[in-house]
Amino acid sequence: MIRRHLLCALVAWTACLFAGSVAAQGLAVQPREVAAGVWMVQGAAALGTPANRNFISNAAFVVTPAGVVVIDALGSPALAEELIQAIGRITPQPIRHVVVTHYHADHIYGLQAFQALGATITAQRGGQAYLQSDNAALRLQASREELAPWIDEQTRLVPADEWIDGPTRFTLGGVDFLLQPVGPAHTAEDLVVFLPQSRVLFAGDIVFRGRVPFVGQADSGRWVEALDRLVAFDAGLIVPGHGPASSSAQADLRLTRDYLLHLRQTMGAAARNLEPFEEAYAKADWSRFEGLPLFRAANRINAYNTYLLMEHSTK
Repeated sequence: MIRRHLLCALVAWTACLFAGSVAAQGLAVQPREVAAGVWMVQGAAALGTPANRNFISNAAFVVTPAGVVVIDALGSPALAEELIQAIGRITPQPIRHVVVTHYHADHIYGLQAFQALGATITAQRGGQAYLQSDNAALRLQASREELAPWIDEQTRLVPADEWIDGPTRFTLGGVDFLLQPVGPAHTAEDLVVFLPQSRVLFAGDIVFRGRVPFVGQADSGRWVEALDRLVAFDAGLIVPGHGPASSSAQADLRLTRDYLLHLRQTMGAAARNLEPFEEAYAKADWSRFEGLPLFRAANRINAYNTYLLMEHSTK
């Protein structure tokens, strides 16, 4: 019993240290209004760690006279609770909807906090397959080990209440919302949200602003096609999945698109010429992108996965 109490005290003390570290790094969930009634919180340009509570992605919310619509739920239940409290300080309106742009861990581990409020969760149907996969279970188990105490045995995967297959519109408090599936791209279930009246586009991880995107095993060719489709929205403001909001929509769409095209061109040429990956990577010109945050952490694996993709596509 004494040992158990000591362990609990140690966990609590560790959590306080992490919380202090978060505060010291300015990683509190602090909403900023980026357009009339449109707010966002911005995660760190870093990999998820206990020190940042997995606060590495953005979330946003739209305040209407009839309630609040949240886009993405952040990377831990504690962050989601902090976001809910922040929303409550801005408006007394209840949170009615949560829209999931995709089911990556840093965007969805906070969903259970919103589910507890009774909010309706909406996502693209492709997310069902991910939730039922071994990858989702293994990722959660790894997160419980790597991101403790913020991700623990109480953290669970939350399915959507509404799965959509195509463009979907709804209106809340006089504000129109267009939900547009654009996957498979970054993930199979990519979904963007557009506000036609204010020309605000919530792009999820289709757009990474000011940092190297995480490509993983994504179909980068279809991702480029998705970016081309986003141009048609003629957005005046983009809230990306990572990085600050952008009023230079075309430039930021181009940055993500150009990076993906560069990966495909360099690694595609290597695959066609049967050139070993390491040689191709070493001689590729990364100068346009190597100064971006997370270049060292993400670029090599992005290039390698693209090499494998392009190698397969040339057979």
